[in-house]
Amino acid sequence: MKPFRIDVPDDVLDDLQSRLARTRWPEPECVDDWSQGIPLRYTQDLAAYWANHYDWRSREAALNRFDHFVDQFDGLDIHFIHQRSPHENAFPLLITHGWPGSIVEFHKVIEPLTDPTAHGGRAADAFHVVCPSLPGYGFSGKPGRTGWGVQKIALVWEELMLRLGYQRYGAQGGDWGAAVTTQIGRNGGHCAGIHLNMPLGMPTKETLADPTPEEQAALAALAEHRKSGTGYSKQQSTRPQTVGYGLVDSPVGQLAWIVEKFWAWMDCDGHPENVLTRDELLDNVMLYWVTATAASSARLYWESFKVWGDTSRVELPTGVAAFPKEVLRAPRRWCEPNFNITHWTTMPRGGHFAAFEQPELFVEDIRKFFATVR
Repeated sequence: MKPFRIDVPDDVLDDLQSRLARTRWPEPECVDDWSQGIPLRYTQDLAAYWANHYDWRSREAALNRFDHFVDQFDGLDIHFIHQRSPHENAFPLLITHGWPGSIVEFHKVIEPLTDPTAHGGRAADAFHVVCPSLPGYGFSGKPGRTGWGVQKIALVWEELMLRLGYQRYGAQGGDWGAAVTTQIGRNGGHCAGIHLNMPLGMPTKETLADPTPEEQAALAALAEHRKSGTGYSKQQSTRPQTVGYGLVDSPVGQLAWIVEKFWAWMDCDGHPENVLTRDELLDNVMLYWVTATAASSARLYWESFKVWGDTSRVELPTGVAAFPKEVLRAPRRWCEPNFNITHWTTMPRGGHFAAFEQPELFVEDIRKFFATVR
């Protein structure tokens, strides 16, 4: 296990500037909204800000305020933040991001989780936070062979916690992080409980026969997502290598591929900058660009969509934070067959990137749930 510091070489940043300056733009969309994808004018404005105003070195320094490490598992380097709490008896917490996210999603919640007395909480709410980058994402290694799907990652995350000396811990996740965390919950092991902000649940025959208004809305949202929102996952789950060429080569292509999803999946009232700053959006894009991980991150879809694997019920205590604009909204009745739900919070606002969008609500719910399993 080695300490790690984010230090992107100057030539990578110089190359980014050159590519941004030489972008070949398409014609504008034929509509006055986002229905054909991220609009040309906004993409050009965001790319110009990236080229002329965004300061990676200051953003890099901010990320380096956390304690970063790299360790090897089955021949692959895994990068992670390990931020220990100053409080005695802090509870170990493993938090996992998804796609198109990164560790950047958690930059506003790590300090409130580890040092709650400095952020409106009690010492009894303290956590030691472990925040890994998924294989093929960010500063983790890129798998050179198949097999790195959700089930393997769950086993590696358990091993990571044990190597850090944590014999009992909690796990939290959304998106792919929710899938990995759910599998950790199924495995049991040393995990005491899991918390999800995108629980995986589908309607049963009984709920379809007599859906509540909430379930009717969830069914409508699911139908719309299947109709117009799944093109990215179809491509990444079938031809991740093909889509990778364009995204690894073009910074504007990578930006558009990711930011369009932030617009679609956040509770942002029609514009991503209603929730996140340009710098925050670009911080996340940069973790894909500087590491050239468009193809390697997409392969998780190829690995895990083919054979989803274990679907057995999670018997560990499970907490759920249900955000209203989550991309896959699963009402409680859909989730109860799959999880031992002991805590459920219906959030007043927020979407898919919970910790990034609504850090205060996220932290508060984690504190409440894990107080029941410490």
